[in-house]
Amino acid sequence: MENLINFIKKHKELFILLGLAVFCYFMFFFNIGNYALMDVDETRYVAMARDMFHSKDFLTLYLNGDYFFEKPPLYFWGECLSFALFGGKVNEFTARFPVALYGSLSVFLIYFVGKKIVSKRYGLISAIILGSTLEFVMLAKFAILDIVVTTCIGFSTMFGLLTQFVEDKNKKYFWWLFYIFSGLAVMAKGLPGFIVPFAVMFFVTIVNKTFKQNFKLQYILPGFLLFFLIVIPWHLVMFKIHDPLFFNEYIMKHHINRFFSSSQIDREQPFYFYIITILWGLVPWIFSAIAAGIAKLSNLQKFSLDNLDDQHKFLYFNVIAFVVTMLFFSSSSTKLITYILPVYFFTACILGFLWEDYMFKNKYQKSVNLSVYILGGICIFSGIVACFMEYFLPAQMYADILIIKWFCIVLVLTFGISSILCAVRKNKIGVFACYVLLVLITSAFGTKLFYNMDYEFGQNDLMKFAKYAKENNKKLVVLNDERKYSALYYYGGKVFFISQDDKKEMAKFGQMLDDKDVVVIVRERKMPKVDETLDFDVILDGRKYSLIKVR
Repeated sequence: MENLINFIKKHKELFILLGLAVFCYFMFFFNIGNYALMDVDETRYVAMARDMFHSKDFLTLYLNGDYFFEKPPLYFWGECLSFALFGGKVNEFTARFPVALYGSLSVFLIYFVGKKIVSKRYGLISAIILGSTLEFVMLAKFAILDIVVTTCIGFSTMFGLLTQFVEDKNKKYFWWLFYIFSGLAVMAKGLPGFIVPFAVMFFVTIVNKTFKQNFKLQYILPGFLLFFLIVIPWHLVMFKIHDPLFFNEYIMKHHINRFFSSSQIDREQPFYFYIITILWGLVPWIFSAIAAGIAKLSNLQKFSLDNLDDQHKFLYFNVIAFVVTMLFFSSSSTKLITYILPVYFFTACILGFLWEDYMFKNKYQKSVNLSVYILGGICIFSGIVACFMEYFLPAQMYADILIIKWFCIVLVLTFGISSILCAVRKNKIGVFACYVLLVLITSAFGTKLFYNMDYEFGQNDLMKFAKYAKENNKKLVVLNDERKYSALYYYGGKVFFISQDDKKEMAKFGQMLDDKDVVVIVRERKMPKVDETLDFDVILDGRKYSLIKVR
């Protein structure tokens, strides 16, 4: 045993890396191929990546056969690489593998940056916090673009922050990496990939009185050269092939207009929208953050960066990055909960200081323990109430959540009781472990259950009908429905989405009905309207949709 302990101490770094790898496997990779892709974005983007992979056109994006100029192609290139890596297979696992990899790389980045600037222990704590933050975990298992741009922005910003701490002879390398990953972020999702890291470093260097460093020729000239080599080629090709359509759609509609107006995708939200998002997205760490933040504010003192050591500078730089990121995305008229994902890099680094102080320096004990009691009490109360939900919930709602009932009850009761006991016994590392295990178990074993529950609200119907049409060589039409792309992905070919409110589309639909191989997906609530104009047979019936064939 003593030899084993000595071996572990001697190879501590190796065991930390192995531990993080196991952590990332269960948090991001475990079970990701065992449940269907989710509407709307997963099925849409993976269907597009599949078309790119099969067509070998790696420049122009298409959605259901039409041009798609909303996004740059980096995400789709990653998907195609994954398909190729796994022998050309396009399925749930190969689609989600790249995003899980991005999440894992982000965790390792935070560890190495934290280790470099502060300490190995701090880096490990911060990395685990990032990897167990609820919204970050959710989107690192969801095959959409946001985790890609988040990872690139995170890498760019962290390399930028490192320029404030490394020796002068090494600064140029980190500045170049800053530009490289900012360029990749642009290729992932456009202008935010450039604006966020550059805005963060603008304010950080001003506060740190190193602003002139930004303009040193050995940093800025090679940096922008690398940035433009990454960004310009694809954009130039698109302008050459698709101008003016590309300019009008990509630049004007989906960059400028979407920032200043939500009319393009109807996602207007109030300025404080992302504050609310953080309150649930940062679970389970949000409770301790609020408690410790209140305690810190009550003892707030004036400070000067000139008098701070590196670790406290790093803390305040992450506060700046957090505020800048929040303000940028909050200023946009169009807001989706996924946009704010880059902020969790900075919250993890901030909370790393809090939890290291709590576990090893006996700070914030009263405030953090209070948050543990509150959260643990809420979980225990919720678990007990959930045991009796059959008696006060509508029958259909109870049937819908039955698939996750006992998993959630056992998990929240176990977490609530264990975390409170650890806090009472002053086992602060145990409290931290309870928080991590809550998210890890939910991610590894609960995600499939939550997805399967969500499918019951209509997606199961769409997947079943699409597979039927594919297997029976039928042409598939989706009538008067918002575009749920599970029909597209699981059908595997072109799907005709027809709106009853569009006269031209309805005229086209009337012509298609002469084809006896056409089958139509309709909503149950739209059946009477269809019935007034058409005679049809129901081929398959579902909870929310029906598959019909017109006589």
